Formats: sequence, structure tokens, C-alpha cells
Amino acid sequence: MFKTNEYFNGRVVSIAYQTPEGPATIGVMSPGEYEFGTSTIEHMTVISGIMNVLLPGETQWKSYKEFETFIVPKDTKFKVRLQTDTAYRCLYR
Repeated sequence: MFKTNEYFNGRVVSIAYQTPEGPATIGVMSPGEYEFGTSTIEHMTVISGIMNVLLPGETQWKSYKEFETFIVPKDTKFKVRLQTDTAYRCLYR
């Protein structure tokens, strides 16, 4: 069964599901800046839009566009900035 999650007063919404590769979410984020914490390794793929990301230990923001993936280590925090509605897929490992 699917599970829906809402964060930041509904500005980030995701649907959790199971894939052959493991648990995943598909979601949409409204424009803004957000900080997320991880409990597993996360493989984030931008589906539409552009996601500006500040990964743990980095000092420079990096932009990811459609079909680009970045990996976030386990037990860390990372930040994202969005100028437009942006869709993503997150695979948890």
C-alpha cells in the first residue's frame, strides 16, 4: 500500500512505495529552501525542474536538473533550494 507524507506545512509532499531496488518515494517540492535529515543512504533523482543542493561537508551549492541524481550519505542533513515546483524520486538504500 502507498503512504503519503507531507512536510513543511504541505510544501513538500511524497508518496512512498516499494521498488525491486528497495523502498522509494516520488514527490513534489514547492519553491523555497528546505533541510532534510537522512537515516539511510538516499539516491535522489530530479524528475522535473532544477534542484539546488548543499550536501553534507560541502560549502558550494550544486544544481541538478531533470534526470540527474545525487547521493546523500546516511545519518546526515542536506539542504535544497527550489525556484519552481520540482518533482523527484528518492531511492533508500
